[in-house]
Amino acid sequence: MATLTASVPLSGGLLKRRSVQKLLLLALAAAVLIPLANAQWASGSWPDALTVDLSKPLTGASDWIIDNRDSHPLFLYGFGYVSNAVVVSVRAVYLVLLAAGWAGVTAIGALVAWRVAGVRLALGTGAAFLACGLLGMWVPTMQTLALMVVAVLASVLVGVLLGLAAGLSDRMDRALRPVLDTMQVLPAYAYLLPVVLVFGMGVPAAVLATVVYAAPPMARLTALGLRGADKEVLEAVDSLGATARQRLLTARVPLARKELLLGLNQTIMMALSMAVIASVIGAAGLGDRVYQALASVDVGAALAAGIPIVLLAVVLDRVTGAAGENVGEEHGNTRRLWLYAALAAVAVAVAGRLAGRLDWPDAWTMNIAEPVNRAVDWMTAHLYSGVPYIGGTADWAGHFTTWVLNPVRSGLQWLPWWSLLLLVAALAWLIGTWRTALTAVLAMAAIGVLGVWTPALDTLSQVLAAVAVTLVLGFATGIAAARSDRFERLLRPVLDVFQTMPQFVYLIPVVALFGVGRAPAVAAAVVYALPAVVRITTQGLRQVDPAALESARSLGATPAQQLRQVQLPLARPALLLAVNQGVVLVLAVVIIGGLVGGGALGYDAVFGLAQGDLATGLVAGVGIVCLGLMLDRVTQPTERRTKSGM
Repeated sequence: MATLTASVPLSGGLLKRRSVQKLLLLALAAAVLIPLANAQWASGSWPDALTVDLSKPLTGASDWIIDNRDSHPLFLYGFGYVSNAVVVSVRAVYLVLLAAGWAGVTAIGALVAWRVAGVRLALGTGAAFLACGLLGMWVPTMQTLALMVVAVLASVLVGVLLGLAAGLSDRMDRALRPVLDTMQVLPAYAYLLPVVLVFGMGVPAAVLATVVYAAPPMARLTALGLRGADKEVLEAVDSLGATARQRLLTARVPLARKELLLGLNQTIMMALSMAVIASVIGAAGLGDRVYQALASVDVGAALAAGIPIVLLAVVLDRVTGAAGENVGEEHGNTRRLWLYAALAAVAVAVAGRLAGRLDWPDAWTMNIAEPVNRAVDWMTAHLYSGVPYIGGTADWAGHFTTWVLNPVRSGLQWLPWWSLLLLVAALAWLIGTWRTALTAVLAMAAIGVLGVWTPALDTLSQVLAAVAVTLVLGFATGIAAARSDRFERLLRPVLDVFQTMPQFVYLIPVVALFGVGRAPAVAAAVVYALPAVVRITTQGLRQVDPAALESARSLGATPAQQLRQVQLPLARPALLLAVNQGVVLVLAVVIIGGLVGGGALGYDAVFGLAQGDLATGLVAGVGIVCLGLMLDRVTQPTERRTKSGM
């Protein structure tokens, strides 16, 4: 009797929980909708009657652009001026870097790092630039740096303007959010094609494609900083009779300095990640060297060009990150020290010019391509196949394809299309709101309407498999790093390198070890997404309230019990964010995996760019955007997306 009496309020309380109510409503909806849908659409494939063919209008638009690019006023006096301005800007920056010489550029970088973050980072910055020269990549590094300077400045300008509009107006914030989502999720290969059609191959198309990719973080963080300004400070400024412009310049922008610097940091990192992809459309520099090495499967040459990109990314990340952390800690003699640093850098540059040492000496270069290629050849000969007992990497790739990728793809394609829509709606609604579910369902349905349902499910199977492997490895590594300071310190430089290395560079050793196919694309995606999952997991576990852990210890909980019952539940928001970021990053590389036999939507996007086929490339790109939007809504709680401004 006592047990029965106690269970009644428990049941009543259980039914009042929102998640239980959602599950009951979903069960009721499934009981009604599934029989109706099964009776109407017994076939599992997407019906042709619900498909829209966009090939004719997109092909017509492509033909019109090609026919009028050299004669229409829109191109001559509109896009033409933009193209010329970009070319002149990049060339001017490149000439300034060459005029400063290798000694001047190295001194400027080291002195800026010293003023921002101290002696250690200054030494690291100087060593990074010297390493670029030692690897024989000084001129390509300056070409990439010139492209980066112009692209980052343009991205910051566009991002700040969009962020101001979103941060000062709720209506603009709602209107810009889906635009920024699309800009950030759309794969580079999809929007490289229309950019090339309008601007042609070369630097202008590369810079503008980089701006499209790198501007959204600046816009989001600018809006987030403006909206998060201290209301008491704003009220104090209003009480002094400040105008709207004065309020913005004297209160909102200074209060958002940390967010603005973080936005600059993220913009720089994303612009660098585009350096290799932009080489596909004629951008010179380090990216072109990596791309040419990929075409010839030259791992050593790719590594020699990829290392400077990694070094630039790490240095710029550390310098801008330190600038954000040191906001508000400036002292009265800061301007004087900056002046001394500038004078010292100019003196070094002038001395190098007078000594005739502008170009990096050929005698000071070292060739790492040959030893790296020998090491890769040894690994391929000894690890690709024939390893006793455990088999070679080719065997692992084959088993993974047979036992994991093929069954997941077959299962997804076997399910009726309407059941997948219902499943997406249920998952999105459970983790968010009905608006989240509606967005996810519409995004998934758009894939079918565009006529790419089957290849999209192939891509989805690769993403799900890669995400599963990434989360298992990432959570295990993150937990180990959170429990050991020494392990975290050892792991940090490895994660830095993996997170900043260009996506193309991953493909070369992966293909050498695993061959061509879907498994190598999954392997590259796991390596690319793993650092973000590890970092977020480690940070989430380390930020758990120490009082909760101390209480668990006082009750005699073992370390394993503390992890399961205290740390993991309290770090749930961070773990969900890790899942979301893992999905987004995996999708980005699975698409590039179309270059190495990944197939599906990634292959269609790459094929469209290579053949100039706007219809195939753009439809595949939009399908990827819809797939990414659906996965984002299914894996990211609405309240976290709202708080983070994402």
